[in-house]
Amino acid sequence: MVTEKRGPVIVVGAGPVGMTAAAALANAGIETVIVERSPEPQPDWRASTFHAATLELLEEIDITPPMLAEGLRVPRYQFRDRRTGLIAEFDLTLLADETRFPYRLQLNQQRLVSLLWERLRTDPRVTLRFGTEAHDVRQTRDGVELTVRTPSGVETITGDHLIGADGAGSTVRKSLGLTFEGITYEERFLIVSTPWDMQVKLPGIAEVNYISDPEEWLFILRTPDAWRVLWPVPPDVDDATALSDTEIQRHLQAVAHSDEEYPVIDTQIYRIHQRVAETFRTGRVALIGDAAHLNSPVGGVGLNSGIHDAFDLTRRLIRIRHDGADLDAELDAFAAVRRQIAVGHVQADTQRNTDRLREKDPELRRQSELELKQTAADPDRARQWLRRVSLLDSVRRFGVGLAPAETHSRLAAVLADGHA
Repeated sequence: MVTEKRGPVIVVGAGPVGMTAAAALANAGIETVIVERSPEPQPDWRASTFHAATLELLEEIDITPPMLAEGLRVPRYQFRDRRTGLIAEFDLTLLADETRFPYRLQLNQQRLVSLLWERLRTDPRVTLRFGTEAHDVRQTRDGVELTVRTPSGVETITGDHLIGADGAGSTVRKSLGLTFEGITYEERFLIVSTPWDMQVKLPGIAEVNYISDPEEWLFILRTPDAWRVLWPVPPDVDDATALSDTEIQRHLQAVAHSDEEYPVIDTQIYRIHQRVAETFRTGRVALIGDAAHLNSPVGGVGLNSGIHDAFDLTRRLIRIRHDGADLDAELDAFAAVRRQIAVGHVQADTQRNTDRLREKDPELRRQSELELKQTAADPDRARQWLRRVSLLDSVRRFGVGLAPAETHSRLAAVLADGHA
């Protein structure tokens, strides 16, 4: 067993997952250092959905109330065919007896970052090191050393544990020499945000819509700030062309004709991966969020799963620090359960969701649409579907940050049952 010391926990990455982890540790009175390459919190419009299970967890750090005050509550969402219209509508209020949050909360992820930043910058237990780039991680017998680059030069930050929440290109993961196996989609995804009301342009759509099409599928959703339209960019179209005003207007006009040009607030184009690190834990260093697993955004579970990673890990670090829990047993349990969820739940579901939207075979499309219709029409099947997509099923079955023996028991039961 490793002898414990009481240095700070270093969190690399000040996105929503890293900031959540830091807030959970600070709430427990644990000194935390946040290392972030950018000089200030960065805007990012990609993730904007918070599911019921995530809102329940975020209550622990008392950030859910301000999120609810700013966010848009969406109880219903639709699957549609771009050519024939509505396929199925799912109603999250079916889960009203299981959660206080029977809806999707639409709120751009940077708002969670901003809310946490405002809180943590005045917390004496938290040191914010923005404008500081992580370079290399080294583990010692009883701690970690992080080499960083700052405007003043190179220095070393020492701590008790280190959390890598530094995204897809994670310096922490690379420093540990961990593989990041999986695939990268040929197409990129382009998100365009417009202030125009798409429900006026496309009567009958919900505030969240998955729209299948063999040529160009769509994802259309509303946030408090704008409507967002996502479509795939073929591999033979370069970024500059895809982001040109002419191309963006051409695509938006094909979504819903307008006599005027669409006003555009924001655009983002990015590559999509389905990748998982070989392990989420090495010694005193653990990976969470995109540093540990990447997936298609269709379904809105990537950010949510990363926040679940943060709570699972920090609950264990709190027990290690406050209760003398066994470091290896706790962190091994974290790595085992969160990797299984990433592979068997998040990766599997997001890949299936994406394939459903872009399926080209007419018979497979017909079968998929029939299955969706039948599921939505049956209250029991619909509830089961909604438990899974809201991540309530994952939390109820696997738990979050449970004691190692209980974690492994639940994990074994799920694996024996043959379901992730």
